[in-house]
Amino acid sequence: MKTFIVFGCGRFGSTVATRLYDLKNDVVVVDSDQEKIDLISGNVTEAIICDLEDEKAIEELALNNYDVAVVAIGENLEAAIMSVLTSKEAGIKKIIAKAPSYKFGKILLKCGADKIVFPEREMGYRLANNLSNDNLLDPNEISKGYSIYDFKSTPVMNGKEIRELKLREDYNFNVLMVKRNGENIVNPKASFKIKEDDILSVLGSDKDIKRFTEEN
Repeated sequence: MKTFIVFGCGRFGSTVATRLYDLKNDVVVVDSDQEKIDLISGNVTEAIICDLEDEKAIEELALNNYDVAVVAIGENLEAAIMSVLTSKEAGIKKIIAKAPSYKFGKILLKCGADKIVFPEREMGYRLANNLSNDNLLDPNEISKGYSIYDFKSTPVMNGKEIRELKLREDYNFNVLMVKRNGENIVNPKASFKIKEDDILSVLGSDKDIKRFTEEN
């Protein structure tokens, strides 16, 4: 079990915090809004009211007790900077920060954040991918620029072996699994034949999936 501290419990912060808690982690949420703290208090380990622009107040949170800090403050740059700086000074090994823009994110990186996430941009990108190709399902990002994508087989694919699809050669995709009638065929062989309604799980880059959606 890991220990997390989440600064800010707006929509993004509260979603991250409650999901981490559901996954059996120790999660403490901090926000300056009493109403938000009251709403989330029953769904995390502890919810604390704190002025996120006050360095001394943040330092009193005993930040050295946490494995990961999530700075989910999208509008108040001063509060976000203060949260990142104090987390870094406390020795928290991993600091993830939300940013509404590249400029905002660049500042937080310079302050000590290890990774910047752009929820609105990433969701917009994924939605555009899904809308442009009816067969493409929701992706799961595993690292920057790379995700596991699920997509339904198309009529052109049906009856063909995986090697015939040339997904690796043409799009640099690795086929991890095929879902068929509730069964998961993990690491299918190159000779595996695709059938109608199969769902292929592939690992690929965002750049290659964009090309795939444009060509299929």
